Amino acid sequence: MANAARTDLAAEAQRLWSQTEKGGRLPAGVCVREEELHGLPVQAVEIRSPEAGRVLGKAPGHYYSLLLPGHTGRGSADFERSVSALRELIARCLDAQPRTVLAAALGNPDITPDALGNLTAGLLLVTRHLKRESPADFASFASVALCRPGVLGTSGIESAAQVKLLCAALKPELVVVVDALAGCEAEGLGRTVQVSDAGLAPGSGVGNDRPELSRASLGVPVLTLGMPTVIDAGLFGGEALGQMFVTPRSIDTLVRDGARVIAYALNLALHPGLTIPDVDALVS
Repeated sequence: MANAARTDLAAEAQRLWSQTEKGGRLPAGVCVREEELHGLPVQAVEIRSPEAGRVLGKAPGHYYSLLLPGHTGRGSADFERSVSALRELIARCLDAQPRTVLAAALGNPDITPDALGNLTAGLLLVTRHLKRESPADFASFASVALCRPGVLGTSGIESAAQVKLLCAALKPELVVVVDALAGCEAEGLGRTVQVSDAGLAPGSGVGNDRPELSRASLGVPVLTLGMPTVIDAGLFGGEALGQMFVTPRSIDTLVRDGARVIAYALNLALHPGLTIPDVDALVS
């Protein structure tokens, strides 16, 4: 991609590329549309070929960027519609309703901008052991297992390697990956949730590419969810700041609220029949 700005978001990558082209035309093999779900704006980007993916620096697949309202805490009026919109986008990325799921919460829980995965994990309904022990009582639930691989610097093991080993042992029908992302548009930090079926290369947005988690590498469909929490400081200050990333002052609140929206949407999508009050009761 001609523009040097780093972003994990396909919608931002598409806008960056279009800004360099006369008339803002799209790359061949890329389809973009805008819509609203529950009153919230969504940009859908479909990358239809490896060649188009190389142009944007993203793998082929479907990408949905949902812009959340300014306040999405559990007590806010916008929480329910945020969860409902995200749940619908998750459903679009699923080949079928999965019966067995492995969720992987990536990132470093000790660094606030990188704690999205860990905070989401704390609100997910983990049911694999319950279905094995009381199958009749949990017949309507999917079997969900959870892992928190951490980061290479603290575990000494690549996240992709850990997830691949667990896939071999558990044989899930779906892998769900949640991770913090890097963006290039300040207004989207802590407010945009990207949902995709194209897999994820952890750290790619900050120039620290790790082995990917995708259908090709794991052998099963992969659903990814993420939120941009940092932006390249070089976009504001030139070369002197080119090795730095900045994050919003309110990142702790943004990450906590975003994780709750993501977790609730996942719980509703993976366990049909549940409501938001049901999830409140089960995760409290």
